[in-house]
Amino acid sequence: MKIKEQLNYIEQVKNKFTKPHYYYILTMGCQLNENDSEKLCGMLEKMEYQKVENMKEADIIVFNTCCIRENAEEKLFGKLGEAKEFKMKKGTIIAIGGCMMQEPHMVKKITESYPYVDLIFGTHTLHKFPEDLEKVLEKNKIQDVLDIDGEVYEGVPIKRQDKKKALVTIMYGCNNFCSYCIVPYVRGRERSRKQEDILKEIENLAKEGYEEITLLGQNVNSYQGSGEEKYGFSHLLRDVEKIEGIQKINFMSPHPKDFTDDVIEAIADSKKVTRIIHLPLQSGSTEVLKNMNRKYTKEQYLTLVEKMQKRIPGIVFSTDIIVGFPGETEQDFEDTLDVVKKVHFEQVFMFIYSRRKGTMADKMENQVLEEIKHKRFERLKQLVESQIAENNQKYIGTVQNILVEGKSKNNDHMLTGRTDTNKVVILEGEEDLIGKTIPIKIVSEHMWYLKGVKS
Repeated sequence: MKIKEQLNYIEQVKNKFTKPHYYYILTMGCQLNENDSEKLCGMLEKMEYQKVENMKEADIIVFNTCCIRENAEEKLFGKLGEAKEFKMKKGTIIAIGGCMMQEPHMVKKITESYPYVDLIFGTHTLHKFPEDLEKVLEKNKIQDVLDIDGEVYEGVPIKRQDKKKALVTIMYGCNNFCSYCIVPYVRGRERSRKQEDILKEIENLAKEGYEEITLLGQNVNSYQGSGEEKYGFSHLLRDVEKIEGIQKINFMSPHPKDFTDDVIEAIADSKKVTRIIHLPLQSGSTEVLKNMNRKYTKEQYLTLVEKMQKRIPGIVFSTDIIVGFPGETEQDFEDTLDVVKKVHFEQVFMFIYSRRKGTMADKMENQVLEEIKHKRFERLKQLVESQIAENNQKYIGTVQNILVEGKSKNNDHMLTGRTDTNKVVILEGEEDLIGKTIPIKIVSEHMWYLKGVKS
């Protein structure tokens, strides 16, 4: 069913209500899941539901799940137990969507162990949520999961979570099949949106006052637009650059193997693309990278970093690292530490390897002992933290253009924003600065944030 028909369903459903209805949504996982949740919120609010922050106040509870790590499953099961109480007391509708629901064994577990769940929907059927919800309201239990690659649907209502920063998905799925990753199995193969649809969305966001855009994709720099002439990620970056009103462009997550010279040149020529690039490493060992099916070596990764540093002044990097992948030896781990020492990443997102059913790595026999994984993780953490203060020192005395995001979470009397390299900055100022981009002089560093004053 196409989007226009879904919008008709919205009109039908909302006309059934004689009193206010409320929804609660919990998002687990990555920014793509966050963007999916914004669409779910958009559809629900079109149906005249109002969002609440407390689960017990909701008439419908929506869990948008992630399946990348085991703790996401544990979190869901805990929340389902909590939601059952409200189901029993007031008949609250419980819906579960997202990546986890694309795994047949998880759907089986939910239906058998949590029979009070009303609606299960997958990543490829998110746009049908109004239709599915109407069936639930008619007292039907629904499973709406496709095990094929979904289409790209435009025009799904969306409720943005921020007034100045927006997430824009440019492509869905992944073709890489890294041996540890479940994403290609739950999100499908790569499907790119048409460039004209992406650019129209961003132009409309700029007219609404949005200043910062994050382009999203499981493998964002393998984007391929439509048309007879080749239109790749570098072309999209250059076209977004031209849109008036947009001040800052981010993108998540690229793959090192697809960081072609034309993309590097587009970033170098840009005045809007942020100077922090998320470049997932995963491991510094060429042997482990081969077993991960990452398609690059340690040396190729370091060469890419050096090339970008030479071409793009001021560039810094963040990364992802998995500790304890099957077969990882002490020397393999030392190679990872060596890359961290050489690159001096601005941010490192560190993960202990977690087995995921359905992936090639889960079948590997040479699993690393949990005790060894945790010891290596602590060593990596100590190295990364030892570099943070050194990285922070280079900001002191510099003037940074900061988009003021709001009040500091830890101090109501301070405001917060981020540098072009994603460093958190706190500063004194009035609330009318929120949403504005202003020059800030950095005066001190405090491990996890910088402090600044109006320049």
